[in-house]
Amino acid sequence: MTSEPPKPQSPLARHLGFELLEATDERVVSRCVVRPEHNNPTGAVHGGTLIALADNAATRMANIANAKGPNAGRFMVAIDLHAVMLRNQKGGEILAEARVLRAGSRVTVVRTVVMGAEGKPLVEVTTTHVPG
Repeated sequence: MTSEPPKPQSPLARHLGFELLEATDERVVSRCVVRPEHNNPTGAVHGGTLIALADNAATRMANIANAKGPNAGRFMVAIDLHAVMLRNQKGGEILAEARVLRAGSRVTVVRTVVMGAEGKPLVEVTTTHVPG
C-alpha cells in the first residue's frame, strides 16, 4: 500500500469542507461534516453534496490509478457518473470510499460508496474517467 504524494484539495472540496482522510493505491476516503448549507429544504443532506463528495474522491482515485503508465502526468476527468440514491440522513458525518474497478490505458472506472451514520450506504456512484 503506497500513499499518494500530498496534493491540494480542489477549490470546490475546500469550499464544501471536504477532508481527505486516506489516499492509497487501494482506496481514497474523504469526509464531510454536515453543515446547514449542505442540506436540502427538508434538513436531509442535499443530493448535490453527496454527489460532490463522491466525485471528488473518485477523481482522486482515478488519478492515483493513472499516476504511472500511459496516462502519467495527465489529469483524469470524469465523463460519466451514475448514482443510486439509497437513503439519506440529517446532520452528522458522511464518508466517501472510492476504489478502482478498472484502470486501462484509455478508461478508468471507479466505484464510490458514500456512507452515513453507522456505516450505512447512502449513495453508490460509478464514474468513468479519461485523460484530459
